[in-house]
Amino acid sequence: MKMEKLVLPVLDVQGLDIRLPPGADRELAVRGASLQLLPGQTLCVVGESGSGKSMIANAIMGLLPRPHAEPVAGRILFDGQDLLQLDETQLRTLRGRRIGMVFQEPMTALNPVMRIGEQIAEVFDAHVKLSAAQKRQRILAALADVGLPEPEVLIDSYPFRLSGGQRQRVMIACALVLEPALLICDEPTTALDVTTQAQILKLIRELQQRKGTAVLFITHDFGVVSEIADQVVVMQTGEVVEAGPASAVLARPQHAYTRKLIAAIPNGQVRAPAEARPIEHVLQVQELRKTYVTGGGLFSKGRRVEAAKGLSFELRRGETLGLVGESGSGKSTVGRCIVGLAPFDSGRVLFKGRALQSGAQFRAQSQGKIQMVFQDPYASLNPRHRIGPAIAAGPIAQGVPKAQAMARAMELLELVGLKPDAAERFPHEFSGGQRQRIGIARALAMEPQLLVADEPVSALDVSVQAQVLKLFAEVRERFQLAMVFITHDLRVAGEMCDHIAVMQRGEIVEYGETARVLANPRHAYTRTLIEAQPRLSAAAAEQAVAA
Repeated sequence: MKMEKLVLPVLDVQGLDIRLPPGADRELAVRGASLQLLPGQTLCVVGESGSGKSMIANAIMGLLPRPHAEPVAGRILFDGQDLLQLDETQLRTLRGRRIGMVFQEPMTALNPVMRIGEQIAEVFDAHVKLSAAQKRQRILAALADVGLPEPEVLIDSYPFRLSGGQRQRVMIACALVLEPALLICDEPTTALDVTTQAQILKLIRELQQRKGTAVLFITHDFGVVSEIADQVVVMQTGEVVEAGPASAVLARPQHAYTRKLIAAIPNGQVRAPAEARPIEHVLQVQELRKTYVTGGGLFSKGRRVEAAKGLSFELRRGETLGLVGESGSGKSTVGRCIVGLAPFDSGRVLFKGRALQSGAQFRAQSQGKIQMVFQDPYASLNPRHRIGPAIAAGPIAQGVPKAQAMARAMELLELVGLKPDAAERFPHEFSGGQRQRIGIARALAMEPQLLVADEPVSALDVSVQAQVLKLFAEVRERFQLAMVFITHDLRVAGEMCDHIAVMQRGEIVEYGETARVLANPRHAYTRTLIEAQPRLSAAAAEQAVAA
């Protein structure tokens, strides 16, 4: 009788507890967590921000900020060896060589003043001895392995010269260059365009199949889980609440929290057409052109990027227009031109029938009635200003008495679902979703008639994203705002927008009512965006909705 060979797990986490510093919102960041990962498998750890999933990844890598956060119970077995018993020198020999990690934000993980090739070379220098020529050859092969174009050029480039997707591919190349047995991916596709995300997920699957790597993939999006996972572990406030094969968890989720995460995924259900309203044009953009010229010198030619090539569209009161496209399509530039944060070269932007002058006169002409909600609310809030004064600052600058402006700020905080004591707190004391609510309140303080939202939910957990989208919809209906909603996610655009303009390389390649664009896309690029969306099976979606 032939005996089946026993396959031992590459990673075996047993009863892990990770303690937080005194004063934190809970004593343990992770409580009694257990999980196993076999060779060649992908295990997805799913949960919202604060669930403890990234703490487990950092504990495996030995990157916890001890003594402020440290493991106090349990074991982390890697190839049978308890990582919690190793000192820093022993861990350093494993990191990069046997265990690789891809971080969520590649721009913060990459050194901005070092060329790409130099950064990958550091991995070799730490673990193996190779000549300069051998290293360069291996680096070029690694860059080609992850599908980067022109490796011979990129190897000598700095990180800021690369797109977000390209930087993430560089991080994957760094992590895989020594062919580790375990690859940890911590939210590597959260803020990427859907097409880039699809490419990264496909790349990870292909590399895994080719090299037999075990992958621990941390995410909050069950759409991504459905694309790549063999096994799933769901975490909530530091505890594992559900675990099992991906097919079972997706089709028959047992825990209410799992069903909540699945139900929160935008399903692309088209917003019901708005009731007929009087034609009141709030925004008209006519033949808008904007070109960026970068670099160049005495002996080199500058780079020209046409971000807007004669764009035209219009928007009426109470309607939402979605500007959809990948990074570099020009959609954010158009948004900045509309709100006066970027001068445009030619064309016209009409607000309520009046042409706005590009440049310094814009603010006086718009009188604060055009406002913007930014992608990163933390970067747009002054970290030294309390929230109440930050919201009231705009009206005060327009001549509103301070007491009246602060009273309005308190009303708006309640409107966006925050408690009154939030007014006395600083931005760093809030979660990402809460900061985005503050950004919406600050924009509404000026009583705008046009709101431009630039990727306002792209980096949020799916459940928080659903809450913020609901808030946008409520605000739009309550104040009858016209809204330009900039996104790369057609699922989000379907839920939020009356019309969609699909942008590619500075041009609108498709424009029309949301239902028509999503049901019957006429341009190949629109079809590419639709096909790149991560999808749950119909059974999983129905199960979550029914629950």
